[in-house]
Amino acid sequence: MAMLRAFSKKLFTFPKSNLGFLSKCAYSNGGNLLIDEPEFSWLKELGLKAENDGVYNGIWKGSGESVTSFSPINGRPIAHVRQGSVADYEESVSLAKEAWKTWATVPGPRRGEIVRQIGEELRAHKENLGKLLCLENGKIYVEGVGEIQEYIDICDYAVGLSRMFGGRVFPSERPGHVLMEQWNPVGLVGIITAFNFPVAVYGWNNAIGLVCGNVNIWKGAPTTPLVSVSIAKIISKVIAQNDLPGAICSLVQGGTDIGQAMAADKNIDLLSFTGSTPVGQQVGVEVQKRFGRDILELGGNNAIIVMDDADLNLVVPAVVFACIGTAGQRCTTTRRLILHEKIYDEVLERISNAYKQIKIGDPLDQSILCGPVHNEKAVELFKTTLEDVNASGGKITVGGKVLDRPGYYVEPTIVTGLAHDSDVVLRETFAPILYVLKTKNLEEAVQWNNEVDQGLTSSVFTKDVGKIFQWLGPFGSDCGIVNVNIPTNGAEIGGAFGGEKATGGGRESGSDAWKGYMKRSTCTINYSDDLPLAQGIEF
Repeated sequence: MAMLRAFSKKLFTFPKSNLGFLSKCAYSNGGNLLIDEPEFSWLKELGLKAENDGVYNGIWKGSGESVTSFSPINGRPIAHVRQGSVADYEESVSLAKEAWKTWATVPGPRRGEIVRQIGEELRAHKENLGKLLCLENGKIYVEGVGEIQEYIDICDYAVGLSRMFGGRVFPSERPGHVLMEQWNPVGLVGIITAFNFPVAVYGWNNAIGLVCGNVNIWKGAPTTPLVSVSIAKIISKVIAQNDLPGAICSLVQGGTDIGQAMAADKNIDLLSFTGSTPVGQQVGVEVQKRFGRDILELGGNNAIIVMDDADLNLVVPAVVFACIGTAGQRCTTTRRLILHEKIYDEVLERISNAYKQIKIGDPLDQSILCGPVHNEKAVELFKTTLEDVNASGGKITVGGKVLDRPGYYVEPTIVTGLAHDSDVVLRETFAPILYVLKTKNLEEAVQWNNEVDQGLTSSVFTKDVGKIFQWLGPFGSDCGIVNVNIPTNGAEIGGAFGGEKATGGGRESGSDAWKGYMKRSTCTINYSDDLPLAQGIEF
């Protein structure tokens, strides 16, 4: 929520431009790597070079294809990364399995101490890591630094968690017996992350998985490899300082071949995948073929419902932040705004006015509220979706243009005039496009909220206690995250990050998320000198 407050303050007070270091850069050096320019010398403080190895399993290496990371800010190359091959992956798995034999014997509180140190090292590099996120991903500065803070926060959470594991003891109906839960780590956790949250999603899995006693192997998104390498360098430093095997936290940057290998590999005891619903479906099927375990965090076609008694001073900044944060490329982005008919015109006008004030540009300029989309593919998706809007009879009320400048910039867009069940409304589009719908009552709005395939996050704005508990109850929202008077992307770190339906399943954070990273045994212990089931038989 701190990020939302900062974002809202910027939107409605318009601070003076604070261009910082990046505004001084002249992008006139053709194909030169940004890392070689003085303005970007801070990249080297993260241990990055012009040529980087993309595999870490105790040593840095990479025998696969060399890829170039391009910045969506200007389309220019930042640096190169040598990806891992399938052979590199198989070696890393073997080393990770061996490292687990050491890590699983480390007491839980001691594992928590290692995670605490990781959090402290992240704190020391938070600003530079946040800037790298902006440069490689495209999200604005406050979001970039905020994402690093999410990893730090989950480290803090996991430290406390490391002292709280323990199964329950149950009374038995048999004299001299007791029932007990025993929780043990699953072993090797595979983590596949997406470009839009390349640090936080890994952090949720990494921190909780580690304190549970697991080791992990990470495949970061191919288009944000420098973020993955820099985070792996920080973690590897902490692991080495504690005289532990480096393969406890392995990295294998790569393409589809590595992802497919992870999904099919019986050595991966739990696979956590974050990405699109279609790819997640393929991953889930592949894991199920081997009766494996998975956590799937997939798409979201999320809605905010605004009732006629809502505090509109809360609604307007919340909706704007939820719609344009990360340029509409969050799985928790609000894509449908369902307004009660009594306040429809007022809310639409106020949000439209706010949209027209949004400054679009270089996300490292701290006066900017909306940066670029991630790449050319995202621009094309934006364009084709708006073509479908026009073909379906929708009206582009605000925005709708691709900006003619270096990089990948589009205008955040508001669409009206479409039915709630239009094909284009029902499908998730990873771009800053908002569909505004008019409803008569909460019951109808809930039905519309629930009619999409995904079930990730949802919000209602109302002061009516009865409506709130109707929304939270069995006939309310069918999403994994159900909010009241905060935006769809406003969940706190202690909340349950998980979804339903085509969003997948499992929890990457929350009070009981740790159970997903462990296996439970139910134990019956006989402490008597009798065996009741054997009575009446001579042995």
